[in-house]
Amino acid sequence: MESSEEDDDFPSIESITPQSKVDSLYQSHTEKGIRKLCCELLDLKDAVENLCGNMRSKYLAFLRISEEAVEMEHELVELRKHISAQGILVQDLMTGVCHQLEEWNQSTTEVQPDPEIGELQDPLPIETDDHKIVLEKIDVLLAEHKVEEALEALDSEERNSPELKSSGDTSSTEGSSYRSAFLKRKAVLEGQLVEVTGQPFVSFPELKKALSGLIKIGKGPLAHQLLLKFYGSRLEKSIEALSPSCSVCPKTYPATLSKLVFSAISLATMKSGSIFGDNPVYTNRVVQWAEWEIEYFVRLVKENAPSSGTVSALRAASVCVQASLNYSLMLERQGLKLSKLILVLLWPFIEEVLELNFRRARKLVLDLVEADECMSFSPRFAAPLSAFTISSDRMLADSGIRFMCIVEDILEQLTPLTILHFGGNILSRISQLFDKYMDALIKALPGPSDDDNLTELKEFVSFRAETDSEQLAILGVAFTILEELLPNAVMNLWKQQSESGEPKSGSAENVTPIPSTSTELKDWRRHLQHSFDKLRDHFCRQYVLSFIYSREGKTRLDAQIYLNGDGDDLYGGSTPLPSLPFQALFAKLQQLAIVAGDVLLGKDKIQKILLARLTETVVMWLSDEQEFWGVFEDDTGPLQPLGLQQMAVSLDPLT
Repeated sequence: MESSEEDDDFPSIESITPQSKVDSLYQSHTEKGIRKLCCELLDLKDAVENLCGNMRSKYLAFLRISEEAVEMEHELVELRKHISAQGILVQDLMTGVCHQLEEWNQSTTEVQPDPEIGELQDPLPIETDDHKIVLEKIDVLLAEHKVEEALEALDSEERNSPELKSSGDTSSTEGSSYRSAFLKRKAVLEGQLVEVTGQPFVSFPELKKALSGLIKIGKGPLAHQLLLKFYGSRLEKSIEALSPSCSVCPKTYPATLSKLVFSAISLATMKSGSIFGDNPVYTNRVVQWAEWEIEYFVRLVKENAPSSGTVSALRAASVCVQASLNYSLMLERQGLKLSKLILVLLWPFIEEVLELNFRRARKLVLDLVEADECMSFSPRFAAPLSAFTISSDRMLADSGIRFMCIVEDILEQLTPLTILHFGGNILSRISQLFDKYMDALIKALPGPSDDDNLTELKEFVSFRAETDSEQLAILGVAFTILEELLPNAVMNLWKQQSESGEPKSGSAENVTPIPSTSTELKDWRRHLQHSFDKLRDHFCRQYVLSFIYSREGKTRLDAQIYLNGDGDDLYGGSTPLPSLPFQALFAKLQQLAIVAGDVLLGKDKIQKILLARLTETVVMWLSDEQEFWGVFEDDTGPLQPLGLQQMAVSLDPLT
């Protein structure tokens, strides 16, 4: 009964898995995984051992081959020694045989002086045998390419052999044949030495040994030619390696190229002096070779330069001048004076680049072409020129800013030595560019121009000045560029050039004389002032004439008013007043002075100059106007004292 009750209380006891079975089940799965992992590790271990075994076997094979190579080298050395020993034995044998034959001949001569036997005397002279031994020894050395030993043997034999010391006339056929054979060996040695110098990767120590050998055998000119050829070929390879970069870095290519060329010239000069000494013949050859290389350098610069009308070309040319002249000054310490040649060769190229760049600048100034995207308009020109902007029209100020930015873009490309040697040319071209700009401003003023050369600009005037304010603004822009912006830009650059201290002392006699920089700048400023005066005079002339002549072409300043004028409006109390036309003229000039004070604010100098020039223009017109003075010369209407007094009052402010 008790057992049945227990079964009822625990009905599911039979469905529980025993712990032992669970352990055995999971233990079997884990054990399988571990065994599989162990098998894989054992396979990996076998593979590693096989790999190590293969590497060890290959390394041992390499060591075995190396040992065999060393043994083979030793065997070759022993074989050479054996051959040399055999050669010595053969030579000794020949010498012994010769001595035996000589003794036999002497003994037979003492016993029986037979004439037939006498013919057999001296069948192989000792001297001939010695010559053969020497030649064979030299042949062996030449065959083994032992150049230095062969050179020593040849030199020793030439010093000790009387046949070789003679000038070529020998007393026997044996001596002549020996000399010929010796010269053949010498020619073979020369060929081997030349072959050494022609190796593509020959080092300079090896080259120097070969050249010294050629000098010893009397081939100095050939050795010097090979030295220059060596440096020429090295330079050519360097230039070929540099060629791909000329399109990537066109501005720096000339500087890098000049460094390669002048470094090669410097090395060749230095090594020539150390090997050949100060022989003037060789020195002249180095100079000729250097000149040829410089001509080749200039030709490469021209061929690989950017388009001559671009700023990049101007920069490349300036860098070329700077680098080449700097390197030439360094070569002067070695006795090579090449500055004149460099300037002569580069002059046409620089002239062409400058001409095309300023031609492009003229088109930019006249708005014939669009400005390059890379040319940035400097804001430091905007502040002084924007002060002359009238209302919302910025075209005038923009033209001045454009002009200065174009000039500055050109000046920034120049180097100190370019300014030193081409400064006068550059200043002249800037003056011409300023002339063109002044001509364009003249065409913007009202009234006809007296300059026939301005007809080409008629279609390209981008703005017209109609009011007095606009006309005065034109004068203000031109005056600001003349007095401030353009001189400052140029003078700063020229000052940097003078402070750079180039060229250094010692180079003055190697370059063409350079005119005084201060004189050039003074002449340049004078030319700019003259060009501005044309603009100012045109304004004053058209301003005065527009008042003097009416639209119908009649003059308002008529002398008749001084002959028959009797109105009270011409008198103020007891003092006569200026005539009405002159009163109107003075009023207009005063009004212009007021406008000028506003437009040309802070430009007192140009205001004074302008008003003085206006009065001078009136006086000049009166002095040249024959119709005005002809009235007084006519007797029909004599000038009365009051009229004379009034005319004096009218003209007094103008004097």
